[in-house]
Amino acid sequence: MEPSSPPFSHSIGLRWADLDPNGHARHSVYYDWAATVRLAYLEHKGVGLSWLTTHGIGPVLFREEARFLKELRLGDKVEIDLRLAAASDDGRKWRIRHHLRRGTEDAAIIEVDGAWLDLRARKIVIPPAQLVHAFSDVARTEDFTVLVSGRTSPA
Repeated sequence: MEPSSPPFSHSIGLRWADLDPNGHARHSVYYDWAATVRLAYLEHKGVGLSWLTTHGIGPVLFREEARFLKELRLGDKVEIDLRLAAASDDGRKWRIRHHLRRGTEDAAIIEVDGAWLDLRARKIVIPPAQLVHAFSDVARTEDFTVLVSGRTSPA
């Protein structure tokens, strides 16, 4: 099913606490912002932190990678989007790509590989249908791939 929605996005303004000694956004804050956007998306879809806790499931990351492209400084507004770059057919595993933009320019690109963890059994599981549905209409990247048994193949 080809998603018809535009990418989910969220605006964040740089704060004093986000800066490093050089006066620009410190590297670790980019990862925090991306995580904030992922949770905001889940909340928007009705499967946020409270829902996840009730159902005993949570996201687990295997890889988190950033490419820093432009300097961000105090007072900058950053628009961060969320697109699905890869997913397994059963929804168990996924890759999300975030573009962090200042105006029309990419300031950074963050990509995370993750899966859904059963918090009681402590193992990767197929998520509940409501969670799978939350990702059914998320915008996809142009190079979206299907994850198969830990490998990738073109969609």
